[in-house]
Amino acid sequence: LNQSVALARAGAEVWHAGKIGTEGQFLKERLVTDGVHVDFVEEVVAPTGHAVIQVDSNGENAIVIHGGANRAITRRDAERVLATFAPQDLLLLQNEISALPDVMELAAARGMHVVFNPAPFGPEVSDYPLQNVDLFILNETEGQELTGETGTEEIADAMLTRFPDSAIILTLGSRGALYKNEAGTFEAKAQRVAAVETTAAGDTFIGFFLALYTRGLDVRHCLETACRAATLCVTRAGAADAIPTLAEIDT
Repeated sequence: LNQSVALARAGAEVWHAGKIGTEGQFLKERLVTDGVHVDFVEEVVAPTGHAVIQVDSNGENAIVIHGGANRAITRRDAERVLATFAPQDLLLLQNEISALPDVMELAAARGMHVVFNPAPFGPEVSDYPLQNVDLFILNETEGQELTGETGTEEIADAMLTRFPDSAIILTLGSRGALYKNEAGTFEAKAQRVAAVETTAAGDTFIGFFLALYTRGLDVRHCLETACRAATLCVTRAGAADAIPTLAEIDT
């Protein structure tokens, strides 16, 4: 939801697909408020997936996730939803739903661009058909888990060696972000601010980067704008409520 909200606030046209329980209607309404299409948000007999967010005195967070209805997604669901979309459309995935290997394979077979943010990270990620991913967006911890490397450049290099046809973005928190593909490397620095809460920082970065990137804008500009958006986000309390609009970033 946070990533869909960020995409929409950054000016993208967004369709959110997923499942909620009967008590999750407010989430669907929240997406509609931000202009997100909810045709593919289905109500099922299961508790809505949710996250319990703990924030320390430095604004850093630890999140406990209950999968709920997010874990009720099947290959048939993926076939039904993806049949509506066309080659070159972008599919953004996190590691919060079931049937992810099926979703990746089906999307790639349709010629869609698959973007994968492997959060929350689990050991099962390494067994996914990651060769179908066009763009990985991951933080350093997730990069370490996937590659066994610890340095920023080493993680990026290892990812590109393993997935030479993909692009890699490493989000580096207060240090900004790095983009790498076979053509080269781009970096953007983040402005230092007093963080209030970091819960939606990564989601904000992802939404703003992709919204601008899909318009064909320069990668460095996309990175810099996404970093500015994430920086503004962490100065505010909350998750979706903290995500800025593109107008706030442009001013």
